[in-house]
Amino acid sequence: MKVSFNELQELSRKAFSGIGFDDGDANDAADVVAWMEAHGLGGIAALKKGLDFLLTEDKTQPPELVYQDADLCVVDAHHKTVLGHASLAIEMGYAKCRARGLSVTKIRHCHNRMLIVGYLSRIARRDMSVTAFWRNSHEPLTEILVSFKSGDAEPEICMYSLPATPDDTEPNDGITLVMVNHVNLLPDLKPDAPLNDLLRQDRHAMASWHERSLVEGIDVDTDLWGRLKILATRMLVAASDDSRQGAGAGTNDND
Repeated sequence: MKVSFNELQELSRKAFSGIGFDDGDANDAADVVAWMEAHGLGGIAALKKGLDFLLTEDKTQPPELVYQDADLCVVDAHHKTVLGHASLAIEMGYAKCRARGLSVTKIRHCHNRMLIVGYLSRIARRDMSVTAFWRNSHEPLTEILVSFKSGDAEPEICMYSLPATPDDTEPNDGITLVMVNHVNLLPDLKPDAPLNDLLRQDRHAMASWHERSLVEGIDVDTDLWGRLKILATRMLVAASDDSRQGAGAGTNDND
């Protein structure tokens, strides 16, 4: 089925609120899903993949700040999805970069990492260059590099497989972010090097996809749309004294 960008954004926002997100996090997550889908980056597929995780996550446990100094911060997401759990680390990295000119941010133990791209687009539009890097698996070992130039809404994205697994590699479920505010930070993706490219998307193609999505609408999985509608009804419980105690997200789909 086809829906508009605004319809996807609004229903997602209501669904995230029904799941138990704070208003600000629900707005951010909905914006990210819609932005990713409108730019051809699989926002809907990522949401469908992570929805069951979102329903069972403990919303009372926020991301944990493990370490920070003037230039570096490390945040543990405790094996939760990026949605609703990346904004703290990103904003900390942004603030440090504004003060110091460069910052490094590490987000540990997080899922649905590609969705970080939607959050980073906001940072880039605030005149900050940012690069994100992470590894996906070990057989084969793949790496993803996402780079935004300062002021650009769309990034350059490259995913490639390494010819051999390094001896010292370890299972990786984190993201590393590097931000700078005084130069355009865009790594050389070496298109002529034998990197066995698996994915290469440039910002011009993503911008064109966005324009088509706004005109033609967005294809949405019917089953997922139905689930989002059901979750959205959770925020419509009447605000009586009794319902305030029972409203909100449960721990599974039957609550």
